[in-house]
Amino acid sequence: MPMSSRFVRASKYRHVYGTAARRELSYDNVKVSGNAWDTNLIKVNPKFFSLNWNSSGGGAFAVIPLSMTGKISDALPLYRGHSAAVLDTDFSPFNDNLIASGAEDSKVFLYTIPDEIGEVDIEPVVRLTSHGRKVGQVLFNPVAENVLLSASADLTMKLWDVEKGVEKQEITGHMEIIQSVAWNYNGTLVATTCRDKKLRVFDVRSNKIVQTADGHAGVKGSRVVWMGNSDRIATTGFSKMSDRQVYVWDTTNLATPLKTNNLDTSSGVIMPFYDGDSNMLYLAGKGDGNIRYYEYENDEMFVLSEYSSNVPQRGLGFMPKRGLNVNDCEIARAFKVSNGIVEPISFTVPRKSDSFQGDLFPDCIGDEAALTADAWFGGETADPKLISLEKGFTASVKKEFVASVAAQAAEDIVAPLKNDKDYQEAYHKLRQENEDLKNQIAQKDVKIRLLEVQLEQLTSA
Repeated sequence: MPMSSRFVRASKYRHVYGTAARRELSYDNVKVSGNAWDTNLIKVNPKFFSLNWNSSGGGAFAVIPLSMTGKISDALPLYRGHSAAVLDTDFSPFNDNLIASGAEDSKVFLYTIPDEIGEVDIEPVVRLTSHGRKVGQVLFNPVAENVLLSASADLTMKLWDVEKGVEKQEITGHMEIIQSVAWNYNGTLVATTCRDKKLRVFDVRSNKIVQTADGHAGVKGSRVVWMGNSDRIATTGFSKMSDRQVYVWDTTNLATPLKTNNLDTSSGVIMPFYDGDSNMLYLAGKGDGNIRYYEYENDEMFVLSEYSSNVPQRGLGFMPKRGLNVNDCEIARAFKVSNGIVEPISFTVPRKSDSFQGDLFPDCIGDEAALTADAWFGGETADPKLISLEKGFTASVKKEFVASVAAQAAEDIVAPLKNDKDYQEAYHKLRQENEDLKNQIAQKDVKIRLLEVQLEQLTSA
């Protein structure tokens, strides 16, 4: 079915328009990764954006403060540690200074982000290493703190408690490489698209596939996004004839899509983004200059408009709602990655009044977790905690991420050694640990001999 475009329909979002930032308010001289993996390249939070970086000597990504507009220095410190290209990153939704990365070296790393940029590269604080092949997606749970999902070319997904540095669950069921993953609103289900052209919905805590369906028939990349606090998901992909498509599905019954629409015959993968507060779906094709946007209401998709540009996009990321400028009626802000530049695009609704527009800004998801990792893995369920934007957004104070003793110990073992002093310190540390273990074994041997003597005395009495 084609998407509806009735011009007489009343909607407060009918006149949304996008405006690109001036060049001096963009981020110039960025070294965007040239890796061929299908990724959005960029993630955004209210303090920083991360960008997959084109670097030598292993994989790296950059984390750039939003205040650092203009030309980015060639000496920008990078987030290193991976031995091959970084494929995806994700900020913690509850700690703006914590970020996860997945890479071609099959590893998942966690980094803490300093508020002030220094002069040295950043090394990971936690390393998660049990995937067998490259890690293409990392995505934090939207409700529980320190719960991370990773998806790998070893055809598995894993759930991690990143604070403890441990794998909590392996999710199986994919027959080919996973192309896209998306959490639902309360972080209990995950929808995936796959190279085998199947759409799946998982209950990840129990490793069960609750729904599966045939997705887009084309061989090119397919994406999925959950449509806010609902049981609807949207997928983008290609038909057998290479038409670009968008489908809407009911996740309680994936037998057939609720809505299907052929968009055009361009070749770039379409990146979908959904704003659950305004019920707007944004579609941005790789290699396109435009961003289409629609309003979803009563299982109908209404065309609103599109942002147009003659500069093709390589990737795109959206700011969380809590980071927007509500005084300017900014309902969304995209960060567009092109060759050598990241360009913010602000989507606004024209209003004459200077007062807070409560109809445009309902309470939105905040930066406080509703559940601990232990509670979530224990089976508890909760909706995200909401905040009001009436008084505007205030960036949260930096939260300290403290890895558990076990995670720190694992990190100590694999931390890279940079010079002779590091090697000497590591040698003496390992030597001391070896001596301590020998002493413990000797003490246990003595206890065993004492127990054997006592046992002989008892049996001979």
